[in-house]
Amino acid sequence: MIKSQDIKIGTCIRLDGKLYFCVDFQHMKPGKGNTIMRTKLKDVVTGRTLERRFDIGVAIEDVRVEHRPYQYLYKEGEDYIFMNQENYDQIPIMKDLITGVDFMKESDVCDIVFDASTETVLFAEMPVKTELVVTYTEPGEKGNTATNAMKEATVETGTMVRVPLFINTGDKIRVDTRTGEYTERVKE
Repeated sequence: MIKSQDIKIGTCIRLDGKLYFCVDFQHMKPGKGNTIMRTKLKDVVTGRTLERRFDIGVAIEDVRVEHRPYQYLYKEGEDYIFMNQENYDQIPIMKDLITGVDFMKESDVCDIVFDASTETVLFAEMPVKTELVVTYTEPGEKGNTATNAMKEATVETGTMVRVPLFINTGDKIRVDTRTGEYTERVKE
């Protein structure tokens, strides 16, 4: 158990039977009354955020979490199979629990977050940016690079990404796995 004033960004707490990560917090001292803790919490399962206020000194159940690197191996049915890089144990993770799953390719290393007390998987995260090869896109026309117009491109994972007109088939691009947006072309 922790006190409400000990909540910081990244703290995992159990509230109403659900697990939440703190994504923002603020101590508030109104003119009258007690000091309160205003928090923004993200649901581990659904990803929804909610704002919650706590009085200072309220006991809250905290959850100890561990981040471990796992390598993505293959997809089996609806589950994705990951391997621990230290002891080679393999675990299946449901698609719903993986952030950036559309941009994941074999041998990518993901950060998997476990509830340390029960050893259950809370969620898995791809790195924020990943490099992918464009497998198909319409050819860009010469002279159309001055505008910020975008076109559709299919990357090696089969996902569609909006890219600038100068990107061609075979180019390697960097994509933000949280939003699915093109960030830059990778020069080799």
